[in-house]
Amino acid sequence: MRFLRWLLPPLIVVLAGCGSSDKKVEKTATPASAAPSATAKTTGTGCRKVSAPKSKGKQSLSKPTLQLTASKRYTALVKTSCGEFEIALDVKRAPKTSASFVSLARKKFFDGTPFHRIIAGFVIQGGDPLGDGTGGPGYTVVEAPPKSLQYTRGVVAMAKAGDEPVGASGSQFYVVTGENVGLPPQYALLGQVSQGQDVVDVIGTLPTSGEKPVDPVVIESVTVSEE
Repeated sequence: MRFLRWLLPPLIVVLAGCGSSDKKVEKTATPASAAPSATAKTTGTGCRKVSAPKSKGKQSLSKPTLQLTASKRYTALVKTSCGEFEIALDVKRAPKTSASFVSLARKKFFDGTPFHRIIAGFVIQGGDPLGDGTGGPGYTVVEAPPKSLQYTRGVVAMAKAGDEPVGASGSQFYVVTGENVGLPPQYALLGQVSQGQDVVDVIGTLPTSGEKPVDPVVIESVTVSEE
């Protein structure tokens, strides 16, 4: 599994690796939360009551050849059953990782997948087509993060398995919810939450069974704009 494909105890897929708290992220940020409709059932947290998405099955995509323009700004809008948030992609420091994410988003790869892992005060993790922390796109991108990178609140990075090289990533990503979770610079950088951190924080405090949210949290769509 990956944490961080597993980052956290086991993938943000997990980010695999240990911080001072011995947690791993493996595979296995203007508020823009979307208000539920008057008729929508909610969980009492502002999240809509939704069914768990079905697995999309094993994926075997080819590694993308897309290249992004470093002088442009790319923003990913992530709409979820708990609201929406935006990620400012760090194209300058993570061009390959950003391009892979954009390519997947344009294919609607993330649409209808869950945040399958939540660890309060640490991270929320999603992007797995199987929905259980063990899946990916069928390819791996390797791009080591800046050695000075700190995984602080709102940072978005990629999960990897423990036996994968530093900076390896597929599709599983995580958003840091702790102030500074003490992870080593092993997980590929994607960007920073720029709007909607309140939505991320809500997701990060939802009840869980183990690390799986009791009520499903679904990524309804991920769209990327550029300017």
